[in-house]
Order: sequence, then structure tokens, then C-alpha cells
Amino acid sequence: MSKELTLAFIGGGNMASALASGLIGKRCGAHDVLVIDPGEQARARWESQGVLTAAAPDERLGSRQVWIFAVKPQFLKQAVESCRPYLTEDTLVISVAAGISTGALSQWLGKEGKPWTRLIRCMPNTPALIGAGAAGLLALDGVSEDDRALARQMLGAVGEVVWVGDDAGIDAVTALSGSGPAYVFLFLEAMIQGGVSQGLPEADARKLALATFTGATQLAGLSHESLGTLRERVTSKGGTTAAALDVFEKKGMVRIVHQAMQAAKDRAASLSAEFS
Repeated sequence: MSKELTLAFIGGGNMASALASGLIGKRCGAHDVLVIDPGEQARARWESQGVLTAAAPDERLGSRQVWIFAVKPQFLKQAVESCRPYLTEDTLVISVAAGISTGALSQWLGKEGKPWTRLIRCMPNTPALIGAGAAGLLALDGVSEDDRALARQMLGAVGEVVWVGDDAGIDAVTALSGSGPAYVFLFLEAMIQGGVSQGLPEADARKLALATFTGATQLAGLSHESLGTLRERVTSKGGTTAAALDVFEKKGMVRIVHQAMQAAKDRAASLSAEFS
């Protein structure tokens, strides 16, 4: 596992940048990375970091150990078809495109009657941009233990990693951690707006809200006690926290969160059907 990697990113956007930042200098050099992106500005940005680029797939792609498809789902089939002529038996394929099932990907990559099974589907999230991401991974049966270890190390360079057993598991990851940062940002916005409406300067409300979230999540991560116990320790009977939590309970906050996550999971499944 100490051997340097050779990588190709098909799509050079934010997620590719996040993954590359966690790997370049640790598992590979900039010269070991090839980025394929039709955007001239995107290629220029990568080239300024010493990374090889191409506007379209070429023979260099065939020499890369790992391909990472990081394009929007509506463009993935076209991207796979353009890269497929350079696929070799030694290629590990990882897709971070949302909503496209492993069944569709394996068919697109493979030949008629012989789907490509050295394939990992991954659902990361945007905090990977600062090395604090969370990703779910799904491996097909052509993925070896060494491949799994490599994928775990690669994604682990930018955050936490869990393995799931099927595409429905990836859809659940999408609903929880893939879309989850947006839920957190919405709640933070609401807290900040609430603080401002109660007389705090916006800068102070923002500072307090961010510190509260950071501190609470760090405490939860470091504590051996349950979240329920930690919540109860903040909640004095008849006190201010109890008054606030009573409103959340009456308004059905937990039910709303569950419904929102189910909507996200259902949409992930429908995207898979639409684009597959």
C-alpha cells in the first residue's frame, strides 16, 4: 500500500479537487494525476498545480491505476462511453456521481453479457473540501480486498468512510450525509436569524451559532455517552432549553427530519431510474 498511485479524474470540479488535495503529496505526486475536463479554465487551474490534463480521454488514461468519475449524473453515461476504450483489467473504477446505480455503471463499462465488476460507487459530501467529509462506499464483487483498502485510504484522506451493501444503502447515505450539510446550513441560518431577531448583531449571532454546532458535535464525538444523555444534561426541568425543545416536539421536528431524508432518498432512487 506504500506504492504511489496513478490516478485519473474524469471531471475536474470541487469533489475531484477535494480528493486530490488529500492524496497529492501523500499517496501520489501531482505528475501522477491526470484530469480530463472539457473546461479550459478548469484545466488551467489543475495545470498550475503540476497536474496533467486533457480535454478528452486519450491513451494516457489506459496507464492510470484508478479512474474516478466525478461528473454530474446526466453526463456520466457519455463520459463512461468515451473512456471505455482505454479500460484495462488493472483499472479500478470509482464513481462519485450521485444517483447512478452500480448496475447501470457496470453495464456501461462492460461488454455485452459481461458487466464490469471492478467498480466502487461512492457518495461523498462537500465537507471533504476541508478534509472533514463523510462518504459511503459500495463495492461490486470484482473489487479485491486490496482495492477496498485503497479506496478506504483514498476517501479516508478527506473524511470518514463507511461501507454499505447495496445501492439502496448508498441512497440512504445520500439522504443522511450526502445532502446532510445543507440541512445543517439551513438550521444554522435559522439560528443566526433567530439571534438577530432577538437583538444580537449578525456577526455575533453567526459566531455563536457556528461555535455551538462545532462544540456540540465535537463533544458528541468524544463522549462515550448517548446523544440522549448529552441532551438531557443541557435540559433542566422547567428551564430555557426545555421550553425550546417542547416547541420542537410539538411541531414534530423529528418527524419532519425523517420525512425530509425520505424525500432525499426517494429522489436519489428516481435519479437512478431516470439516468440509468
